Amino acid sequence: MTAKTFTQPTFTSQIVNGLLSIKPLANFAKSRARSMMIERAERLGVPWRKRFQEYQQIDWAPYLSTVQNLQLPYPDYYLRAFHAYENGNLSWDAAWEVESAAYSVHSGIWKDANPQGDAKLRQSYHAVMLDKMATPPQRILDLGCSVGMSSFALQDTYPHAEITGVDLSPYFLAVAQYNSQQRPKAIAWKHAPAEATGLESASFDLVSACLMFHELPATIACQIFTEAQRLLSPGGYFTLMDMNPQSEIYEKMPPYILTLLKSTEPYLDQYFSLDIAAILSELGFRNITITPNSPRHRTIVAQK
Repeated sequence: MTAKTFTQPTFTSQIVNGLLSIKPLANFAKSRARSMMIERAERLGVPWRKRFQEYQQIDWAPYLSTVQNLQLPYPDYYLRAFHAYENGNLSWDAAWEVESAAYSVHSGIWKDANPQGDAKLRQSYHAVMLDKMATPPQRILDLGCSVGMSSFALQDTYPHAEITGVDLSPYFLAVAQYNSQQRPKAIAWKHAPAEATGLESASFDLVSACLMFHELPATIACQIFTEAQRLLSPGGYFTLMDMNPQSEIYEKMPPYILTLLKSTEPYLDQYFSLDIAAILSELGFRNITITPNSPRHRTIVAQK
């Protein structure tokens, strides 16, 4: 499977890439992007720093030991600096801050949405799924489940389904395990890469990936599409929600803001180059639809 492309980086994007190849400038951009997110969150009433301090006081060892696979090797793409963290997603700092970051980043999607923008974004994703899928799924896999926000949203939408969440960060999964304690139904957490989950073939009616693919190299994304096809039962659905490369917002984004964004998203150009519908079609998926579900996001639905 080869990664197809439908666009090349713009001239502005190429200039930004050149700037980010200079390490001091890249470090400054990452630091500034992080500061802006925290400041925005606090202005909106999201207690970023307070929540971080609360998480620091918790004994995480029991939660980590429950979910971590100590024998799991980490692929090279996952070991690089990411989202302004030197250790990427393999850190407690990233795990403790991801919820606040989501509320901050998604607060501006809709006018006056504020911190509710994140919930509205996930609801808009599920609205497309409900419209496109004929039968409610009973067995759901949430790829790249992070700290469980996407898994919990799926559970709220499909309360009778059995849900499994897969992520490569044991720190994220430990937070997911902690946050799931008060949920009405248990979610199974699995520490594994999305491209090689080790789960049984044809064992899910729905494989969902929420806000994951813009964080991946194109080659890994293609492997995940293949893995999703393997994991789905006949007639099952693969769905994803992520940034929409065709949104005018990204085309018109000022160079300064684009620099800050790309400083924390090292694989963004590769994601924007993927013709996902064509790749899924090559794999034998049918009934492929692409639906904008926010001013800057899209939902792709495909059936096995």
